[in-house]
Amino acid sequence: FEFPGAWLYCGGRPIVHLVGGRAAGEGGTGTLDHIALSARGLAETISRLEAMEIEYTQRIVPRAGLRQVFIHDPDGIDEEKLAYIMDLKQVRRGRIGEYAEKYKSASFHEGRPWGVACDIALPCATQNEISGDDAKTLVGNGCMGIAEGANMPTELAGIEVFQDAGILYAPSKAANAGGVAVSGLEMSQNSSRVSWTEEELEERLRGIMGGIHDSCVEYGQKSGGVDYLAGANIAGFIKVADAMLSFGHT
Repeated sequence: FEFPGAWLYCGGRPIVHLVGGRAAGEGGTGTLDHIALSARGLAETISRLEAMEIEYTQRIVPRAGLRQVFIHDPDGIDEEKLAYIMDLKQVRRGRIGEYAEKYKSASFHEGRPWGVACDIALPCATQNEISGDDAKTLVGNGCMGIAEGANMPTELAGIEVFQDAGILYAPSKAANAGGVAVSGLEMSQNSSRVSWTEEELEERLRGIMGGIHDSCVEYGQKSGGVDYLAGANIAGFIKVADAMLSFGHT
């Protein structure tokens, strides 16, 4: 890519465009110490772990009635490991427990993942999965950014915690727009009776997500940084308002 980072897909949705699209800061080791994300397929994962005799713990997520799993790799996650996860989930449709089988330093746990110290958190499974308390834990553990890959996965109290802490918060209406964008591109192909290559689709998607990022920055400017939530809200309102005005609605 022309910028630091990589495209990470979850459930067919590209969700790291806003994080990966920003210029890299000075310093750092070039690896992420931890990544937290949510997924599905618990029963299959547990069965595989038990068959491989890999230790794990279980916990019911309060209120949501969910049981989620996470992997912690104390050696950090670099480009090679991220590529392995992308191939595992996107190509082979495997279970995340296989990561612990390949990289022996990693440990597999079942439970809410947001208690694990991480640099970037990627909630991608369901609505309202990060509570206010979860957000406080993430911030307290040094999380630098949240990119939402599900529809409204963070409760209002959690969003307020992220904004008060001043960390990067990419709301789902912006960071999770890739899936809707690809659907729109698919409809364009069908109506035009054309077929784009994967590279052409990737380029168009990259342009769309880059434009979304630029709009968030344009409308989200504040003293000391960018409020991506405000930027996404304002940009979305202006887009709808301009469309209404173009059809003569006032």
